[in-house]
Amino acid sequence: MRSLQFLTNGAFASALFSVFASAAPSVPRADALEARQSSNRLVFAHFMIGIVGDRTSAADFDADMQRAKSIGIDAFALNIGVDPYTDTQLTYAYQSAANNNMKVFISFDFNWWNTGQATQIGQLVAQYASSPAQLMVGNAAFVSSFSGDGVDVDAMQAAAGRAIFFAPNFHPGQGDFSKVDAALNWLAWPNNGNNKAPDAGGNVTVEQGDSAYASALAGKPYIAPASAWFSTHYGPEVSYSKNWVFPSDALWYTRWNEILTLGPRFVEIITWNDYGESHYIGPLSSKHTDDGSSKWVNDMPHDGWLDMVKPFIAAYKAGATSVDNYITNDQIVYWYRQNLKSLDCSATDTCEVPAPNASGNYFEGVPNGWQDMQDSVFVVSLLKEAGQLTVHSGSNSQAFNVPAGASLNEVAMGLGQQSFILSRNGAAVSGLSGASLKDITGVCNCGIYNFNAYVGALPSDAVDQLGGDGITSLPIGLHVSTCAATASLRTVAPSITATGGPTVTAPAGSKTTTVAGAGGGTPTTTPSSPKTTTSAGVTTAPAPSGTCLTMITASSQIFPTNCLSKGACWAGPVGQSTPDHCDGQ
Repeated sequence: MRSLQFLTNGAFASALFSVFASAAPSVPRADALEARQSSNRLVFAHFMIGIVGDRTSAADFDADMQRAKSIGIDAFALNIGVDPYTDTQLTYAYQSAANNNMKVFISFDFNWWNTGQATQIGQLVAQYASSPAQLMVGNAAFVSSFSGDGVDVDAMQAAAGRAIFFAPNFHPGQGDFSKVDAALNWLAWPNNGNNKAPDAGGNVTVEQGDSAYASALAGKPYIAPASAWFSTHYGPEVSYSKNWVFPSDALWYTRWNEILTLGPRFVEIITWNDYGESHYIGPLSSKHTDDGSSKWVNDMPHDGWLDMVKPFIAAYKAGATSVDNYITNDQIVYWYRQNLKSLDCSATDTCEVPAPNASGNYFEGVPNGWQDMQDSVFVVSLLKEAGQLTVHSGSNSQAFNVPAGASLNEVAMGLGQQSFILSRNGAAVSGLSGASLKDITGVCNCGIYNFNAYVGALPSDAVDQLGGDGITSLPIGLHVSTCAATASLRTVAPSITATGGPTVTAPAGSKTTTVAGAGGGTPTTTPSSPKTTTSAGVTTAPAPSGTCLTMITASSQIFPTNCLSKGACWAGPVGQSTPDHCDGQ
């Protein structure tokens, strides 16, 4: 759980905004980032120790270490406060990392530590720095933080009694960058310069943050942030009430393309397991206690974002500026919110009443910033060969010619089933066509506003569910009695039910510049080269003709004609011949 309390100080927020607002809107020049800092690139993931006090051995960390390593993450940044179980869990984490050939390092959370504790911080660094799992840069132990501007770096170094590579989350205009070896930028989301969604008072892009840090670091290594989402909705049922969103939408895709262009020495994924702010990419099943976040996390896996990022990490480490050559197998990754943002949950929502708000992060009712979220289904195609992607979101249907490589498309959210069909030569591709486990509904699940994302993938991932400790607090504070502390997501994908609707295929050799509206409007297209990418990263290319409106999985579905009608695609059993089309095409 992260409260970002440091940004609630008015003077600090003003200084930070002035730095970001004055930064160039584009990414830093390559030479300003040490020729794109291509040597020894590493990827970290921020890991919250504060919610894993229920772990009882190093083995409880093994699945996290193995999963992270399998997608190319090099180290976990172990975020620690001052909980009584911190040392125990650090010991387990370091041991598991060593057992699994992973690396870890401590990230001191200055929501709980204070800048006058430099000696204690250095002593704790010394306690773990000799572990074989400690991330090292040369002979220096890597150490980071969340916030911490003003800590006495010399005193910390002296107390550690050894070389430290200090890479804190200092802030341009506040921290002394002459004392650091690198720095982490935490603000991975578009914001208003004052820790909230962009508004009339300010709109700071993540790229502007990159520029501000590049300037402050003056050639020192930069830890660029990458995050997929941000939504939090704690009410008065907890002492840390907070309720806002940052516009996230297609951020996971667009940010990784920015990182490939930027080429920083380090990237930190925010986060692996901060369920409270919905930016977890790790599994729901990762063992943790429930800090109240299960109300919006239950049945909302994000594993598909892990699938999507693997080739991007490989491309980043290779110094490439495009992911296309690092895609090793076909995948479709999709995400969306379970409700339209217009849904009114005010009668039953948990945040419709006053709550403690010393942080300034609590807003009554719908989360602050909700207007900035798009009512869209986002679909990333990672393909070895071009094809045609058909997306059904309720009654909204749209088809796209998708190229070999990576591309992003989006369709207006519609109530009902969400299904996705990739076809080539008029036939659905096995494993790349199916319906989501979660529908978009007009129901306030558990009575609350839920702006978290549901993430799915084709081929399908194993069903991921919260464990017992991670769901115990779900009923606490709810104003309805219809939700129990149990997972309820389907475990088997339903059959595709879409049979048609307003469908538009982007012409081959064109680029999509808008997406279909709520009524199924037509994308605007402009002539382009056979493969193009817009500033938003949306790509199209020539692909086989034919639009899939219905997926046929058994010959009984086309009896007695035994042929495929217009718009039907064959996805029957492997080895069974594809039926002819009724029109002879």
